[in-house]
Parts: sequence; structure tokens; C-alpha cells
Amino acid sequence: QVQLVESGGGLVQPGGSLRLSCTSSGPIARINRMGWYRQAPGKERELVAGITSGGDTNYEDSVRGRFTISKDNVKRTLYLQMNDLKVEDTAVYYCHADLILLDYWGQGTPVTVSS
Repeated sequence: QVQLVESGGGLVQPGGSLRLSCTSSGPIARINRMGWYRQAPGKERELVAGITSGGDTNYEDSVRGRFTISKDNVKRTLYLQMNDLKVEDTAVYYCHADLILLDYWGQGTPVTVSS
């Protein structure tokens, strides 16, 4: 079983930056795919960014060019660098690990973008 613990969320003004971290209890190098999802109040959870075991990345259209997903296999940590944050980025952000036959979620970290 894999436990994922997110950190780094908080309150930031529009235009500001945050870096989210997701630390895994187990190795992540061979995890098929890891990603960051978010869920805003009253909305469905959506994929923000994903990264494969080989390092290929993909982004939701509204965050492309502002957010960067990366991972450090040695530290067993997934990151999401978020720049130029907008009010509409406000949500709870979740880390996800897809092991094909199993998948795991973190508990979520809230991000609030407000002036």
C-alpha cells in the first residue's frame, strides 16, 4: 500500500506562486503515472497535470504555461510548481498515483487564491 501526503497549500494573492509537494511512503520511480487533481467547491475533481514514469507530462489547458509538474524519485516526492495563480485556481489539490491495477490518493491540500 502506498500512502501519499501532500503539503504546500495555503492562501496566496492573485499572481503569486506556490509549490505543492506529495511525498510517497514507497518508491515512485516505477509508478505508471502520477498526477495532481483539484476539486473546487461545487465542481467535479479534474486532472491538473500528470507525469509518467518516463517523465512525459501533460497539463489541463487552463494551467499550461503556469504550472509545472515534476518528481524526484530519490526523495519519493511529486511536485507542482504553480505560478501566476488566479482566483479560479482555488481548490483542494490532490496527489494521485496510478499503479494500473491499483491507485491511491492523498488527503488533499487546500489552495486559496484571493486578494
